[in-house]
Amino acid sequence: MEGLIGALARRSAALDIALHTVQVSVRGETVAHAVSERTGLDTPQRMYSVSKTVTGLAIGLLADEGLLSLDDPITKHFPEMGPVHPWLAATTIRHMLAMRGPHRSTTYKRTDDGWLESYFRVPPTHPPGTVFTYDTSASYTLAALVERLSATSLPDYLRPRLFDPVGISPDLRFLTGPEGIAHGGSGLICTPRDLLRLARLLLDGGVRDGVRLLPADYLRAATAPQADTALQNSAAALRGGYGYQLWLPRPGWWLMFGLGGQLVYGSPERGLAVVVTADFQACPSGDRFIDDVLDLLIDPLVEELDADRALSGAHDTAVELPWPAPRHVAAHARPVAERYANVVDGPGPAELVLSLDDGGGRLTSADGLVGADGRTATGWDVELRFDRPVRTVVDDQPAVVTAGWTSPDTLDVRCSLLGDNLTTWRTRLAWAQDGTLTVQSQVFGETADHGWNFHATYRADA
Repeated sequence: MEGLIGALARRSAALDIALHTVQVSVRGETVAHAVSERTGLDTPQRMYSVSKTVTGLAIGLLADEGLLSLDDPITKHFPEMGPVHPWLAATTIRHMLAMRGPHRSTTYKRTDDGWLESYFRVPPTHPPGTVFTYDTSASYTLAALVERLSATSLPDYLRPRLFDPVGISPDLRFLTGPEGIAHGGSGLICTPRDLLRLARLLLDGGVRDGVRLLPADYLRAATAPQADTALQNSAAALRGGYGYQLWLPRPGWWLMFGLGGQLVYGSPERGLAVVVTADFQACPSGDRFIDDVLDLLIDPLVEELDADRALSGAHDTAVELPWPAPRHVAAHARPVAERYANVVDGPGPAELVLSLDDGGGRLTSADGLVGADGRTATGWDVELRFDRPVRTVVDDQPAVVTAGWTSPDTLDVRCSLLGDNLTTWRTRLAWAQDGTLTVQSQVFGETADHGWNFHATYRADA
């Protein structure tokens, strides 16, 4: 097991992917887990679209309680949103669960209306039930439906029915949209261990300790093909099909997938669950990480399980994951103690202050940043160490900073923000022979502060 996780870790490092945690469970027993010294199995983090599966389970419970039918038109439960386009009027809860609704993409990203209202007001692009279109606003609307029919919040509805019986952390929460509705499409914040507990419940058919927690008929439908996803152009695993708020990467398998690499693979036939948390947003081909987990970790596991061989390290092997860091050549490190002024009108902070010795130091911007697109961002004030990651706070969020001298005149800095919005910031500082300092800065994240995207040139203050 250690070798398999190590192969995934090396692949991730080569692509500048921050691999946070890995858990492998077979028939209810954890056979391996891996964490970095900066993240843990009980560290809450944003799980993004894994939220959709949780929202779908809540819909299944409401249907089992007789509060809705999956074939209800969504407008039945939101009459105040009428009148609506005929294609929207024909859209059912079942269509929305299967991502076969009438919108080509998420509606609230295309209007200034409220997120819930946008689903009913943005003109639909096709009749429902015709094609698969991944639409997070549909999941948000389903979460609003849960809260409307249950007269409580999404997490409070699920707490006694699902979360408490399986031991989900009491700290689980959902970010909310502008209306205060739980963001059932992308707002789940919980621990990696919570995801494993949820996965085990699904593998057990929704039964825990002899008590049925999830309706069997809903689970059967949710994990059966409901939509053809063959036109997906990212990971191969996402082309296998879609159920109800679940991907179907292979026959008999299901997958919860959240932005950045939050993955929960399940094979009920083998009792196998693999849970991975990560941040691949800085990697242009990051979605392929979904397939890397299959190819490098899951397929070898399945080979052993199908051959009925005992898994090596079945006593729960613990593996430490490395944190992504720029390459550091100690011989290139040099002391710097300068205040630099921006000499070209344009983006970037007006001043930078560097205080470095052979082991590390500090990088500070004396004011806010202005990105290449003109947007402003909070300035920098980060500690740097060349021999280890530094856990700190950046922009009021927990963060991990790594740095290294990659050449005699080039210092690279990498910062991972681990708060409610996973973000990666990379900066290169390069000195010319005349002392001019050029700074290239990049930021990656769904809600990243784009003031950190800039290219600027500096000279030391006289």
